Amino acid sequence: MAVATTDEELCAAVNAVIDAKGGIAVVESNAIQVLTLPVAGLMSDVDGYIVAKQYAQMDAWAKRLGSQLLAPFMTLSFMALLVIPDLKLSDCGLFSGKYLEFVSLFNE
Repeated sequence: MAVATTDEELCAAVNAVIDAKGGIAVVESNAIQVLTLPVAGLMSDVDGYIVAKQYAQMDAWAKRLGSQLLAPFMTLSFMALLVIPDLKLSDCGLFSGKYLEFVSLFNE
């Protein structure tokens, strides 16, 4: 999931996460901060206190850039789940969170 106000910053954030082999990133002009999550692209292998400090810095940065969400990165993470909202387009087709199965776009 990615959110940006410019194509350049969006591209820089996505590329930073790809280079880190998973994680979250904040980009402002040419400044980039990445919290690497190398374990399956979801978890860190670094001490939890260090990760928490980095996460708090990135959270504050995202809010300073204008995010009004209480937890911007968590919100994006949950929105990536197939079950939120009811219908989600995935690489395997259209998935219904209500019925917990793939559904057709057309009545069959």
